[in-house]
Amino acid sequence: MKKTILTITLTFLSVLLINTSFACTNFLITKGASADGSTMITYAADAHVLYGELYHWPAADYPKGSMLKVYEWDTGKYLGEIEQVEHTYNVIGNMNEFQVAIGETTYTGRTELRDTTGIIDYGSLIYIALQRSRTAREAIKTMTNLVKKYGYYSTGESFSISDPNEVWIMELIGKGPGVTGAVWVARQIPDGYISGHANHARITTFPFQKENNFNDPNQTTYHSPDVISFAREMGYFDGKDKNFSFSDTYAPLDFGGARFCEARVYAGFNKVASGMEKYEDYAMGENLDNRMPLWVKPDKKLSVRDVMNMMRDYYQGTPMDMTKDVGAGPYGNIVRWRPLYWEVEGETYFNERAISTQQTGFSFVTQSRSWLPDAIGGIIWFGVDDTYSTVYVPMYTSMTRVPESYAHGNGSIMEFSETSAFWAFNQVSNFAYTRYSYMIPEIQKVQDKLELGFIEEVKGIDKAAQEIYKNDPEQAVRFLTDYSVAQGNKTVKCWKKLYRHLFTKYMDGNIKEARPLPEGQYYTPPKVEQPGYSEEWYKLIIEETGDKFKVKGEGGH
Repeated sequence: MKKTILTITLTFLSVLLINTSFACTNFLITKGASADGSTMITYAADAHVLYGELYHWPAADYPKGSMLKVYEWDTGKYLGEIEQVEHTYNVIGNMNEFQVAIGETTYTGRTELRDTTGIIDYGSLIYIALQRSRTAREAIKTMTNLVKKYGYYSTGESFSISDPNEVWIMELIGKGPGVTGAVWVARQIPDGYISGHANHARITTFPFQKENNFNDPNQTTYHSPDVISFAREMGYFDGKDKNFSFSDTYAPLDFGGARFCEARVYAGFNKVASGMEKYEDYAMGENLDNRMPLWVKPDKKLSVRDVMNMMRDYYQGTPMDMTKDVGAGPYGNIVRWRPLYWEVEGETYFNERAISTQQTGFSFVTQSRSWLPDAIGGIIWFGVDDTYSTVYVPMYTSMTRVPESYAHGNGSIMEFSETSAFWAFNQVSNFAYTRYSYMIPEIQKVQDKLELGFIEEVKGIDKAAQEIYKNDPEQAVRFLTDYSVAQGNKTVKCWKKLYRHLFTKYMDGNIKEARPLPEGQYYTPPKVEQPGYSEEWYKLIIEETGDKFKVKGEGGH
């Protein structure tokens, strides 16, 4: 019997995702909530040792009876093997050639329900499903059948699942050691609404179904038949079925779940929907009974740039704004160095956990567009590193190769590469953290030029691809591949140029500007500013040190 190895292991063997708690953020946008009628999902994959790269699984055919080896997404640990299908679909990142996209966030939940004997972990579940599914409903069916047959290895997980017409949230958790299968609920997001999740289960009550009919377009909820009865057996729930809440039962909410997880969903919603201030106390962990709804209606239909900007949040405009306390340093830094918790004199404190964070490996916004052929309609806007300073580059999901700068094998988390997107973006962001308020406007200027340029450019690329597609679909795919690869490599070149500019200008705490070279002179020094710190920061120093640094008598030099 021929055996095939799941190629995602090549990517993840060198990516040991340690301490993934509070690690990811997803938003889900329906057709009726988007400005152009596309469906969109977002995903920030955050872990301090995650190397950002764009994965690719080419479409492939396998002999009947082939087996697929499965390795854990987080660690590369071999879990077992499953039956391979005879044909798999092309997958670029977290989106396939039929415009099906899947994201995730881990919520852990009741840890005793993890089945370490299971073969399918959450990461493998995503990428196997993408290789086998033509619609979101088919992906849900595929994913739940896989864990039912082979067992679910991971802890609790929330999934975002979309196709050109529908967007779904599914939450799933195992049944404990040695018990094959999982309990789960999937809900379709109503058209015109948006949803989100960020490492805490969000589905509460739901309409109970007699059966799961994946061919019924009117069925908007699916769940495992034993989702309630299993909870009763385990002693987690003893109320009436109509009052059963998946989240409250399988992942009880606490302060951390609200402040570090639900607060990120609140922040994204707050950017696009009015009235969210009434859930501020919930997001801050002060009123856990004031729970946010699973979905909200945005004030206006959202463009792809609006959705990108939902991923660029550090709680600005809320009491949790990360630039408004001494932890931001003298230059308004939006990140905090880990650990998340810290102690002083026996008391425990914490740092905020915002959407924009330094440990993002990669993030994306997917667009599934029903009015275009699948080969043209699917775009994954892909970025690496901190969402606040990344650039989302359009990658058409029919493409047959990825840019060298984003490809697997071009560097790693412990191997610097001069041509790697991940390292180019980290050079810029990490240098910017040293004098953030000065450098971030310059970064955003280049970010805007590239992203807005891509968004406008894609309109023409779509039209050109459609014309080519009419006569030669394969040539259209080659055209889109060449375009996507070129934009990825172009972006990295721009970012490396930006790094050279920033480093030259802001080195050693100075701000230097080149001066024109006078005629007949071979050198002129640059103009140098030394703005020091803000008045507020100097006042903090005085409060801490008193007259220690006060000039006495004649001024010094």
